[in-house]
Amino acid sequence: MSTTTAHVSTRVTPDAHAPAGQRQPVWRHGVAAAVVASVATTVLATVASAAGVSFADGTGTSIPIAAFAQLTLVFSLVGVGIAAVMARTARRPRVTFVRTSVALIALSFVPDLTFGFDPGSAATLITLHSVAAAIVVPTLAGRLARTR
Repeated sequence: MSTTTAHVSTRVTPDAHAPAGQRQPVWRHGVAAAVVASVATTVLATVASAAGVSFADGTGTSIPIAAFAQLTLVFSLVGVGIAAVMARTARRPRVTFVRTSVALIALSFVPDLTFGFDPGSAATLITLHSVAAAIVVPTLAGRLARTR
């Protein structure tokens, strides 16, 4: 009679069993999310431009397509920096980061609504800000501890 034993492998992510107060690394995931968000907003801006969205402000100056990638990357990396600081200093890093991000995202809509963009351009820009935020904020928030 032979007996066999099954080897069960359990893969645990590095953060799965981390204590609640332990800071989680954010920069690797944050940089990756920033790149993904930059590509996504650039592709969507290109599609919107091909569909007739002008991205021209009140002076008639249009936002170049390359600016979508550049600005999304820069401001997403600012978000990574904010998350890293909150991971070290905030009593409740995740909640503090999400609340701060929501406020900053809302503020990012102000230029879209006040710089003289036509309604289609303004709506598209707000949508692009929301798409970038939907990629970056949950990625960073998921890496932050609930409490320190």
